[in-house]
Amino acid sequence: MDIRGEGIFPDEVVIQILARLPVKPLLRCKTVCKLWYKLLFDKYFIQVYNEVSRKNPMILVEISDSSSVSKSSLICVDNLRGVSEFSLDFLNDRVKVRASCNGLLCCSSIPDKGVFYVCNPVTREFRLLPKSRERPVTRFYPDGEATLVGLACDSMYQKFNVVLAGCHRTFGHRPDGSFICLVFDSEMNKWRKFISFQDDHFTHMNKNQTASATYILVLDLSCDVWRKMPLPYELSYRVGNRIYLLDFDGSLSVIQISEAWMNIWVLKDYWKDEWCLVDKVSLRCIRGMVPGIFPISQTGEYVFLATHKQVLVYHRRTQVWKEMYSVKYSSTLPLWFSAHAYRSTMFSCN
Repeated sequence: MDIRGEGIFPDEVVIQILARLPVKPLLRCKTVCKLWYKLLFDKYFIQVYNEVSRKNPMILVEISDSSSVSKSSLICVDNLRGVSEFSLDFLNDRVKVRASCNGLLCCSSIPDKGVFYVCNPVTREFRLLPKSRERPVTRFYPDGEATLVGLACDSMYQKFNVVLAGCHRTFGHRPDGSFICLVFDSEMNKWRKFISFQDDHFTHMNKNQTASATYILVLDLSCDVWRKMPLPYELSYRVGNRIYLLDFDGSLSVIQISEAWMNIWVLKDYWKDEWCLVDKVSLRCIRGMVPGIFPISQTGEYVFLATHKQVLVYHRRTQVWKEMYSVKYSSTLPLWFSAHAYRSTMFSCN
């Protein structure tokens, strides 16, 4: 793509410069000229931009004011550029972020139950998902917990899936073992439903944390089949140890936090269930925070973690901890309900 015009820089130099701009300046560049406007839709530029952003992990934190049910704000914690406000006002709805993947966010409407959006905050593009005719899917344990929501994005083919999963139960009765999944396909623009049967262990699992399970459930979207994957056999199930699931540069990772250590495994072979211990981090220097700390995001260079009211980053190479963000007012709710891994990409949701 020729974006140079009468300029003195080669196309590749201009692309590399623009691919490193923050979101707002990049959007303003669209108004420079028609060629730069078209650049945002160029496949090569999108590929370069996504590769660059993959190396710069961010965290989205939804901060709610406990004195007002309707008042909340989003903060973006960027390891390179610091903290900035983050807005989803282009949705024209009051929403809660439910899942994040490859630069897309899945949000649910707060006033209108069953209404979901998938959006890209970088391009301010969004897609209102058609309403499913199925009754809402809720989990059995603990009572009142919302549906598990998942978002899977294929950046190569620019398509995504939204997964709603849970167990139906009649009031006053235990679930019958049927596990119901609703899957939205962006290419077909419709929902599909399938039912499987799981044991009671699933009802004790959270979004990405488990305390004592020995396996995780993996959904294969190509055939709508759940399978059990054993966790690393080296995991310790001592009282107080906590286990979390995170992405690690495109691979599944298991993080175990104990009183003094954070051990990190990465899945090396999906079909053979082979795990590899890649890091062992001492938590002695943040010992007072350990009981309430949990990981949010990681790369080969960094690990982002949150406490009751803080976001920390651990630099793997230097083994240095740094506070990235701290809640300033005591009226705010704990961060663990609203912290999401994020990175800015040029992923289209339409």
